[in-house]
Amino acid sequence: MNDTMIQNKPAVIEKIDADAAEINFGQPSDDLTGVFLRTIVASKPSGNFLELGTGAGRATAWMLEGMSQDAKLISVESDESLIAIAQKHLGHDARLTLICSLGEEVITSLPANSLDIIFADTWPGKYNHLEETLSLVKKGGFYIIDDMLPQPNWPEGHAEKAANLIQTLENDDRFQLVKMNWASGVIVLVKKP
Repeated sequence: MNDTMIQNKPAVIEKIDADAAEINFGQPSDDLTGVFLRTIVASKPSGNFLELGTGAGRATAWMLEGMSQDAKLISVESDESLIAIAQKHLGHDARLTLICSLGEEVITSLPANSLDIIFADTWPGKYNHLEETLSLVKKGGFYIIDDMLPQPNWPEGHAEKAANLIQTLENDDRFQLVKMNWASGVIVLVKKP
């Protein structure tokens, strides 16, 4: 799917991309992941959402586009220069709380069973603190990760880490799971009722 096939791309993404390019940020969420996230968050009106790994705010912008006016999104990024871009372009939205912190610190501060959707796009909540993160998902809630298909920028040994993570998630009987050949490889889990 190319860019011309993506409908209603948030206009702010061009500005986010321009600022991210100025600081040579090379790991943005892609638009296919964004379209998917926008659609999923729309399924949870008044939802409470967590994004681990704001980056410069691309996926954040897509999520905000799909959210109801009374939904809330906490987005966490440890890189001050990146979260500054997200703050500049998205910080005016009262539904969004941007936190510059280590993901682990936020994960361990939130109450269990409190989130409708978690998008884990960084190491905390995905490759570490996984159990703590999964415990935050409400019944019927979603845990979403991407970058699970082999990527050219993966460091040595990362394929094994990804395979181990997938196996761990597949064996977690609290969740239903689907692995999708979409974007960079999206995996969606839903906590069973």
